[in-house]
Amino acid sequence: MWHLRPGDDVGPLDDWPFDSPVSDYVILSGTPRASGRLFDGGPGHVTRAGIWRCTAGAFTCTEQGTEMMTILSGNGQIRDHATGTITAFAAGDVLFSMDGRRVTWNIDSDVTKVFYAMKPGGY
Repeated sequence: MWHLRPGDDVGPLDDWPFDSPVSDYVILSGTPRASGRLFDGGPGHVTRAGIWRCTAGAFTCTEQGTEMMTILSGNGQIRDHATGTITAFAAGDVLFSMDGRRVTWNIDSDVTKVFYAMKPGGY
């Protein structure tokens, strides 16, 4: 079991470059850098859980998996391209994203989130 609260130190994370052809990342502004750590799941699994951090900037991507996330630190907005909805987020917020959705992340201050995601057919 792991227990994290907004503002907790999550320890060192691995570099997670924006290079997945399936996610089709496009950097729009700044120089965002992502990092993370999986607690469970990964390639070949239907579910995964972990921590993700990204520095300030903006990018678009196609979400891989239906995901529930809790923001531990930072703030910004996510725009869902299918609906046009823009959702502001900050520490303590819980958000959901849908598998296959094209979204734009606009990160104002470095974001750290914990997540649980699932993808029928596996990652």
